[in-house]
Amino acid sequence: MATVRFFAGAAEAAATDGAAVDVGSIGALRTELVRLYGPEFARVLGLCSLLVNGARAADDAVPLSATDSVDVLPPFAGG
Repeated sequence: MATVRFFAGAAEAAATDGAAVDVGSIGALRTELVRLYGPEFARVLGLCSLLVNGARAADDAVPLSATDSVDVLPPFAGG
């Protein structure tokens, strides 16, 4: 199962800071996370960047394996 870590607003919307999910792609991950955490999480997820093992994964076709780590990062505000 891929390890998913939620940060900032994504963790708040999911009410957790992480999960283990058994999916084969970023697109399937998005679908499963929305199923697990609901419509408010879906709204936040739409604003987030996903990093797979530290590399940005913008394409839903990016494959995931059981050993991958995915970070869900909301946009950062500068100041």
